[in-house]
Amino acid sequence: MQTIYLAIANYKNTRCITLRFANITAINNCIRKVKGVRWSNSLKAWHMPCQREAVRQLAKVVEGLAQLDTAALKEQLTTIQQQQQKAYTSLPAATTAAKAGGIKKEFLPITQITDNNRAALGQLVDLLKLKAYSASTIRTYKNEFGIFLQAIQKRDAQSITVDELKRYLLHCLEKLKLTENTIHSRLNAVKFYYEQVLGKEKFFFEIPRPKKPLKLPKVISEEKILEALLAIENLKHKTILLLAYSAGLRVSEVINLKPGDIDSDRMQIRINQAKGKKDRMVTLSSNLLPFLRNYFVQYRPKIWLFEGQYGDQYSVRSAQALFHQAFKRLNLPAQFSFHSLRHSYATHLLDNGTDISYIQKLLGHNDIKTTQRYTHVSIKDVGKIESPLDRAMRKKRQ
Repeated sequence: MQTIYLAIANYKNTRCITLRFANITAINNCIRKVKGVRWSNSLKAWHMPCQREAVRQLAKVVEGLAQLDTAALKEQLTTIQQQQQKAYTSLPAATTAAKAGGIKKEFLPITQITDNNRAALGQLVDLLKLKAYSASTIRTYKNEFGIFLQAIQKRDAQSITVDELKRYLLHCLEKLKLTENTIHSRLNAVKFYYEQVLGKEKFFFEIPRPKKPLKLPKVISEEKILEALLAIENLKHKTILLLAYSAGLRVSEVINLKPGDIDSDRMQIRINQAKGKKDRMVTLSSNLLPFLRNYFVQYRPKIWLFEGQYGDQYSVRSAQALFHQAFKRLNLPAQFSFHSLRHSYATHLLDNGTDISYIQKLLGHNDIKTTQRYTHVSIKDVGKIESPLDRAMRKKRQ
């Protein structure tokens, strides 16, 4: 019987488990059945997610053909756990911030929250679930409120006063140097606990919010978008990015599409339960339709319109990687992302004279103010204004 040696490795800044064994076709075919197993040329090995369930699946599919050697894996996991425990116990009582790329990020060691406040954290999560908040919102609120509970140490969360909250937020701004967006997220989480869980409706009436900076959307020109997207050779990759730009979709909306959401008779695309749990209809581009039809004939998706290598849902990370790969040749700044296609879609519509109220509906914005930020980057009106320098130089040449 053959042996598969398991060990932990870092692949693209993510911890994974490598599988090393003699190159036998039967084993290669078996391990492909495990969800998430991939081959890496840089690791020169098969790898899978660092999850207990993945190891269980692997053991099941190779049963009778190979045995798993987990000695190195267990030793590495023990070392990692010891390092994490050491890091937790060495943290100060207040929140700890670590610089990463110029942005201060915090992580939450749950072990430093007292038992009574841990119950408060559970109450917050339970109510968020009962109110059917999205998984990402629950995750954000849980982390932000947990960091707050860690900061107040042994104080009961219910006994915190308005003045103490003001001092804590001032500490976040002046000492921790957190961004305005992070402060808003933390305020929202703490506000939810005191007003929704505890029912203190006017608890935050006296607490001001820091003003958010106005950041303009990152927009790519129509010419550069076509240059990048039409140069993609892989039909699936090209279709994903063309679809995102042609309809102004978020990356989550693209990967959540199903074949039945494409209505070629009415030339519309149905977006189901997008941000804010709202359905909406967007326009299906006539130039995109041939790409979609060719893609469907070639790939025959079953459940999701865009599926991964093993028939599962295409991942957000993979879609984002497609964008960076496609636009790498254009030497765009690092701040551009998959979402820049949505920004570009809205701005180009505005440039071409589309009424902003229609753009609001197409993008699924609740507030017209959210859509109005594209007026700051549109060249529809600003492009008609002549610079005083250009006018002076023109007069001089005359």
